[in-house]
Amino acid sequence: MDAGALSRLLAPDGWALLSALPPYDEERALALATRLHAEGFDPDLVATALTQSRLRARAHAKFGDFADGMLFTAAGLEQATRLEVAAHHARRYLAAGATTVADLTCGIGADAMAFAGVGLHVVAVDADEVTAAIATVNLRHFPEAVVRHGDGLALDLDGIDAVYADPARRTSSGARVADPAAYAPPLDAVLAVRARVPALGLKVGPGLPHRAVPDDAHAQWVSVDGEVVEAGLWFGALAPEGPGRSALVLRGGRAHVVAGDTGRAEVGPVGAYLYEPDGAVIRAGLVQQVAAEVHGRLVDPTIAYVTADLLVPTAAASAYRVLDEMPFAVKRLRTYLRERGVGRLTVKKRGTAVTPEALRGQLDLRGGAEATVVLTRVAGAQRVLVVEPVAAGEP
Repeated sequence: MDAGALSRLLAPDGWALLSALPPYDEERALALATRLHAEGFDPDLVATALTQSRLRARAHAKFGDFADGMLFTAAGLEQATRLEVAAHHARRYLAAGATTVADLTCGIGADAMAFAGVGLHVVAVDADEVTAAIATVNLRHFPEAVVRHGDGLALDLDGIDAVYADPARRTSSGARVADPAAYAPPLDAVLAVRARVPALGLKVGPGLPHRAVPDDAHAQWVSVDGEVVEAGLWFGALAPEGPGRSALVLRGGRAHVVAGDTGRAEVGPVGAYLYEPDGAVIRAGLVQQVAAEVHGRLVDPTIAYVTADLLVPTAAASAYRVLDEMPFAVKRLRTYLRERGVGRLTVKKRGTAVTPEALRGQLDLRGGAEATVVLTRVAGAQRVLVVEPVAAGEP
């Protein structure tokens, strides 16, 4: 969306049109556009309003009902922090005693909304004029926030207690950027800000390698309902845990933090239960903490599966009851599943090149039963574990 399209959308007739649109339905969008054209609405305005309606529908996954009063760009929505995660960011700043926060790369304003929502004063900056204007719209209900168009790294930080940044990690074509030096702005340029304001928080891609984490940072990987969504680098008063690594697991509206020693867990035979650690726990290198929590051990020193003899509920991993174990061989597995009438198979894997789709084709599944198998290495050997998920709350 360019500045002209945004201006038309923010005009009284444009905003009224956007507000009057029904919930977005891809199958009915063309018919709706045709009807609006026939009623005399400008085609460009209709296209802009329908694009915003579509983005709002997508944004519900991150913002819930707040999305219905917001504006978006496609790239801005893609990178925007989920409201649930942004609230945890905001609590860090409150706990650090900050009163005024500078958001140097505010995008559409998701984190700035969370900061202002807990009473922090916010100076939000974005280098793109249209994006800054959209952030202004999204922050219109928060007198604590002011939005500026410009280079956040050039912002005067006098009177600023803490800084936040979320560098862009996609190219103009939408491809993900893995190299921190290719972030916009580059990671090192943002890290230099802590020489002026020690309380610095950074959102980075969850694929950030451990070697790229500064020695004075607390790095925290975050997952929401099983999906790893980001990593954060926290410095100074924003990192009361001190330097190190942790995982924040958000599931079903509850938060669980995994932290501690990053050493190695014991390795041993498969027991009665198999635990699949949350992705944020794995990215943080804290699988051994899951093993300690469930009084378990790794199935292999190179594989992030934990096994135990007893069921210990944990928010840091999904638990499965082990029903059977065998060496991996397609013919043997096919016979095993046919004898049990398995026609629907969930395949989980770790440490094997076999693809679930190819394996299902080789197994020629038939029957009405369901099963779950785990393909992995156990003590260096390829094995198949037949498992069933443990129901939530099961003793």
